[in-house]
Amino acid sequence: MNFTPPVLVVGAGPTGLVAALTLLQNGIPVRIIDKEPNPNIGQRGPAIWPRSLDLFSFLNVPEINDLGKPFPVIRSYQPGTLELMKEYPMVPHIEPTPAIPFYVAKFIGQQLLDVILRRHLEKFSCSVEMDTELRSFEQSDESVTAVLEKNGMLETFNTKWLIGADGAKGIVRKQLGLTFLGETRDDALMITGDIRLTCVGLDRSYWHQFGYFKERGLSIRPTDEVGEDGWQFLIFGGDVDLTKAAQSEELVLEIITSLIPTEITFTKVIWMSEFRTNIRMVNKFSEGRVFVAGGIVHSPTGGQGLNSGVQDVFNLGWKLALVEKGLADKSLLETYNAERLPVISEMLEMTTTILNQTLKTGNISTTRSPILFMLGINCRFSDIVLDEFVIPGKPVNAYWRESDVKTLFGLYRPWYHTVLVFAPSHTDATLTLGALEAYDKSIVRSVVIPAFIFIR
Repeated sequence: MNFTPPVLVVGAGPTGLVAALTLLQNGIPVRIIDKEPNPNIGQRGPAIWPRSLDLFSFLNVPEINDLGKPFPVIRSYQPGTLELMKEYPMVPHIEPTPAIPFYVAKFIGQQLLDVILRRHLEKFSCSVEMDTELRSFEQSDESVTAVLEKNGMLETFNTKWLIGADGAKGIVRKQLGLTFLGETRDDALMITGDIRLTCVGLDRSYWHQFGYFKERGLSIRPTDEVGEDGWQFLIFGGDVDLTKAAQSEELVLEIITSLIPTEITFTKVIWMSEFRTNIRMVNKFSEGRVFVAGGIVHSPTGGQGLNSGVQDVFNLGWKLALVEKGLADKSLLETYNAERLPVISEMLEMTTTILNQTLKTGNISTTRSPILFMLGINCRFSDIVLDEFVIPGKPVNAYWRESDVKTLFGLYRPWYHTVLVFAPSHTDATLTLGALEAYDKSIVRSVVIPAFIFIR
């Protein structure tokens, strides 16, 4: 049976696009589909944290860091006034260094992010098939048979691997029978969306917050991607029927007007939606030849949803490429579960802690921890990592302290492996480098690190 292409990616949001791009850069053909007729519009999950900026740099997608905007300073106000109550950064500012060049988190709307990633796919003659839905699939030891629907017509597509990037409610997770345990938080309901408006006296260089989380509150962040008068907004509060308001632009405008005590001119609501906070994660990320990515939903207080998903598939992509090329045993793919589940679990705990703190104080003015930068993520506990510092039986800690993080940033790319040879000089490394000559340089590359450089 001919499997062309050998990988089917279901879902063309950022997670699916990164999955496809990672595989294509590794020389693995991909088919990527999305059930929606058109790409999503608006900002949606716009926060890109430093570790994800690392990832996009590895993938040769510099536009995301170049076009992304640093988190603006937040201003909160005395209720019913424009009198400044507090001014603070959402995250602590840390200067970039040669070792860690992406220390500044950025905002870039998902609509623009998707456009950028699709353009990079096109360099590999790959494009997203929109309005194409996965209806079901079956797998054997050797293949996956997917049933697709487009324009009312069914298609049977045979492939070797399937990656579900179709979200927590997607068919891939459901048909695999993966559990999705957790809770729904009715105390953290909100409306999110993009809007165009002008407010007299409101400086567009700041992120503005009005009111209180438990009662009635509003967060508006300027974004020129929507327009020169564009803002992303969040509305929350217990004294507002948000489910009803999410269905009415008029009610949303009334709420905004009630919270910002100045002259407001509304131009257009670009999109809006009710957001009900769920805190859940899958029990595993794969079954046989089928994988899920982004198997987590959590509160938006940490801004980690998109970041978790793209890092899932980046971890999976290089492993799947090696197996597909016949350069690694299929058992390598088992480490996808082992390495990503602890990371997702710890991040879910962190974002829930931030949410609970916000609910307890009723104040959204909470500075975020540097752990959200995700630069401390490690896989020292993985079965494929030999680490003599790991203590057998000790609970897995998927994060280092930020102060422990070091990186040889410029040496790595996702389509080859880098062997670090520690030696006093290049001459002292001759025997080791000679042994490495046996490996294909398109797969394995080496670099000599002077032994006096200490890396944790």
